[in-house]
Amino acid sequence: MNSGIRFKLFLMMVLEFFIWGAWLPLIFGYLPSLGFTPSQQSWILNAFPIASIVGMFFSNEWADRKFSAEKFLAFSHLIGGLAILGCGFTKDFTPFFVLMLVHCLLYVPTISITNSIAFANMKDASKEFGIVRMGGTIGWILAAWPFTFIFVNWDAVNATHPEGVVKWIEAVFSNPLSGDAAKAATKWTFIVAGIASLILAGFSFLLPHTPPKKAVAGSEGGQAWMQAVKLLKQPFVLVLWLVTLVDSFVHNCYFNWTGTFLGTAKADGGVGIAAPWITPIMSIGQIAEILTMFILGATLKNLGWRTTMIVGILGHAARFAVYSFVPDSAGAIILIQILHGVCYAFFFATVYIFVDAHFPKDIRSSAQGLFNLQILGFGALIANSICPWLMQSVYTANKLVNFKGLFQVPLFAASAAAVALALFFHPPKTVAAKASGGSAPAH
Repeated sequence: MNSGIRFKLFLMMVLEFFIWGAWLPLIFGYLPSLGFTPSQQSWILNAFPIASIVGMFFSNEWADRKFSAEKFLAFSHLIGGLAILGCGFTKDFTPFFVLMLVHCLLYVPTISITNSIAFANMKDASKEFGIVRMGGTIGWILAAWPFTFIFVNWDAVNATHPEGVVKWIEAVFSNPLSGDAAKAATKWTFIVAGIASLILAGFSFLLPHTPPKKAVAGSEGGQAWMQAVKLLKQPFVLVLWLVTLVDSFVHNCYFNWTGTFLGTAKADGGVGIAAPWITPIMSIGQIAEILTMFILGATLKNLGWRTTMIVGILGHAARFAVYSFVPDSAGAIILIQILHGVCYAFFFATVYIFVDAHFPKDIRSSAQGLFNLQILGFGALIANSICPWLMQSVYTANKLVNFKGLFQVPLFAASAAAVALALFFHPPKTVAAKASGGSAPAH
């Protein structure tokens, strides 16, 4: 793959994940500020996993068999961009939910499609995908940090007359916007996401042409998603698919609980981090993800599929172990955020590469969607349904959350998933050989 194509694919990933990173982190606090009930909030938040499930049976089929991938990407981001843009200009539940659902139905399949475009234009996915996908991590970070400064009460900062960079930073993070001012500023997350989506819609026409693929002779024809599902008959694929569901649940436990844990006072069992610092601290994981992506190819070559994935899953276990057993150490809690890069790259990114190596060419978008069904769909649905109940009902007494017990749930789940992968995931050597460029890596 020449450098010009690699740069286009890299920029594609930057824009793709900038869109998601712009609105997702702050929507949890924005919806209550609009007066939406908990039930209404759940409907809006679950639009994304619902779209992941629907996309598996419709959008990815069209991307595989009906349209060139870059044209489908352009169409999705044009309509989806207008929809998320509209969310910034409405405060009523029904239009907000409809616009969010339209956006998600069109955006979620593009995660699989951008992967397919990248893989279709790579000579060695195990070496090249990590670098290209790193653009998505950079896009997420670029979306998160600027909004930290949008939500600053600059009048209050200027009134303190801070001297020097350190004092200025302290003043910035000590004076966040609140009330109606914060609500008014939050709408810009949707506007910026919409603008980025429209930019990617136009940029899609500059991407390498990735034509649709007809059903391969001898593959029994049929819809692409049905052909992808049939591969679950292979035990090692089924094991990976089920482990992916568990890892997605654990991954979403992190996003559901970490912000609250960081912001809760030490006296109440939390870390006691000031609110404006929570997003930057959590983004340390995305920064670490960039570095991890650099070494993903070499890690796959030396450790192989199974061991690399196990390390990724155990990264979750290690992070929740620190949350559970050393919650009083803010330094340890902040430092352990680095493991996010290991958790994502060594498992989720590796799963995407594995799918490209194993599944037939004519169903790869649907194959990516099959695993996104777990990563973005069922895993998120389960976490979004169980996590609030666990925190508010099971592990809360006298208004105090038992964080130690709470975090042991994903700690146990991650550990069990790692054991299952170690015992039952045995991909054929031909797939391993393809991934490493001819010589099978160790398992």
